[in-house]
Amino acid sequence: MVWTAAALVVAAVAVLLWRGSDAAATSSTAAPAPAAPDGQPADRLELSWSADSSPAPRRPVESGRVLTTSTAGVVLRDPLTGREAWHHLRDNARLCDATAVDGVVVAVFGTAGRCDEAVALRASTGMRVWYRNVDFRGDARLSSTTGIVLASSPTGVATLDPTGNTLRWCYQSPTGCRLVGADVGDTGVVVLQRCPGSSALQVKLFDGFAGDPLWTREIETDGAPATLVGADRLVDVVVGDRLLVLAAADGTQLQDLELPPRVAERPDPEPVHQAGMADGALVWARGTVYALDGTTGAPRWETAAAGLPAVRAADGAAVLVPEDGALVWRSLTDGTERGRSVTDVELPAGGRASVIGPAVVYATGETVLGLH
Repeated sequence: MVWTAAALVVAAVAVLLWRGSDAAATSSTAAPAPAAPDGQPADRLELSWSADSSPAPRRPVESGRVLTTSTAGVVLRDPLTGREAWHHLRDNARLCDATAVDGVVVAVFGTAGRCDEAVALRASTGMRVWYRNVDFRGDARLSSTTGIVLASSPTGVATLDPTGNTLRWCYQSPTGCRLVGADVGDTGVVVLQRCPGSSALQVKLFDGFAGDPLWTREIETDGAPATLVGADRLVDVVVGDRLLVLAAADGTQLQDLELPPRVAERPDPEPVHQAGMADGALVWARGTVYALDGTTGAPRWETAAAGLPAVRAADGAAVLVPEDGALVWRSLTDGTERGRSVTDVELPAGGRASVIGPAVVYATGETVLGLH
């Protein structure tokens, strides 16, 4: 009887511990790796699915899956149907942010006031790759490029190895200074910093892997709002109604481009997006996409667009531009039309397009759309 009573007590304690554990509060599924979808977008595209996604991932497509998020966690979907392939959700934590790169989804959760737990899951299958504790602020946001995940907040940045669990390096803004923006791209990690006693903003570039400072440049804003655009091929900053294009090598200002007028019904500040291309950068701002030369920073061409184009992975020679009533393939060299897919779907302004075989994924700040 004594042994039986002891066993019952142990069992009861185990049940209570399980109910209060992270494992009991986590729902995680897996799936077989998807086959690579064949083909390309058809001449006519219809809306095949849509899903809410907040906080919105900047990189929604990885390994043939589409990443959508909620405060509970991540759901990876089939690009053609939008059906769930796998998920990782938690009842006892909130998702701070997530990004997809190098075949994995890196998600950071907050269990108290800070974002303190990071997990990497195989994008194709949902299998766990690694887990670690971190010490990020509660407002930390993630961005990524090949080999680097960047966590940023107004007081500093930190980088993670996406396929391992190494916290590589951190940068803490000096006392009194605040980061207006931070991003990572193939040029490295760039931060936009404002410090007391100066009317200028500092643009600082760090080596993405080692964290070594590469250059610092000051730009005058004259009180105008400033937004960091990106760090792929070129470093771009919007100041008021101007797009400042800086050289990746040393921060030299290459161009000072006048942007179109603001659109009244769009949020302020409006989203501005950048992506790297073969030998330059694509920038979307205020309803216009610019193809910038990687050496001079000058626009090779520009055109009206709903959002940031998708670069065709096959040859990198064309981009799919979301335009009014169509998604148009345009030459990266001169912007000439090479093909189009007409659609009746009204694409919200400020999204990012991706192509997965015959499917087009269009992700905005709160929604992901699938066209097929």
